[in-house]
Amino acid sequence: MILAMDIGNTDTTLGLFSNEKLIYDWRTTSGLSRTSDEYGVLINSFISQAKTTADDLSGVIISSVVPSLTAVIAHMSEKYLHQTALIVSSKLDLGIPILIDDPEQLGADRICNAVAGIRDYDTPLVVVDFGTATTFDVISSKGEYLGGIIAPGVETSANDLFRRAAKLPKIDFLFPENIIGKNSTHSMQSGIMNGAVAVVDFMISAIEKEMGEKMNSVSTGGFAHLITPKCASVNEINPHLTLEGLNYIYDIVSNK
Repeated sequence: MILAMDIGNTDTTLGLFSNEKLIYDWRTTSGLSRTSDEYGVLINSFISQAKTTADDLSGVIISSVVPSLTAVIAHMSEKYLHQTALIVSSKLDLGIPILIDDPEQLGADRICNAVAGIRDYDTPLVVVDFGTATTFDVISSKGEYLGGIIAPGVETSANDLFRRAAKLPKIDFLFPENIIGKNSTHSMQSGIMNGAVAVVDFMISAIEKEMGEKMNSVSTGGFAHLITPKCASVNEINPHLTLEGLNYIYDIVSNK
């Protein structure tokens, strides 16, 4: 069994794979103040839900965009899971040309999304990831990583609005019945939620125009299930795309 961990700025997702199949997944906050001991207790409690133990693991792989947590989780893996974790980076030979100015700047989660996207979907492809940032990753028909787009995420945009506008209320992330809001809550919901849809549809349209061809598309991330059904340009939702990419990468590296 393989334990895959995707450490994001807001949340950390974990997936337990058995014979290439995701059998359990969990989500927790990316607690910057947690120690490796605290993470060890937490993660062992997760895997015990699968009626397994750390001794049953054959590997651990980590994708992280939070450098301060990478070392903490890697140390936890050694101490509590008895595994030296594989850390995803652009330095791994994954068979994907990364055609950007500095490949080392590419986030590990986006590498995972590209690997899973190429393996599981038709190219050319756009992967939309709704996380702390909303990212768009563009993959050519030859399986090349061409670059992408980084925009503020849904919750990030909303929290900044709450912080800067003292009289505006915090809202639930729901689509209001009408585009034109009749109160502050519905007006904000319309702007934030429908605005996210508009960004996705515009960006994919602009990518297709620049590429000169129709793009396949898949979405993932915490807000994918809310935003994607309203998007005219996204073909499919895969909430576990990043975890699946981690599992694929572990398989690629371990079989070299």
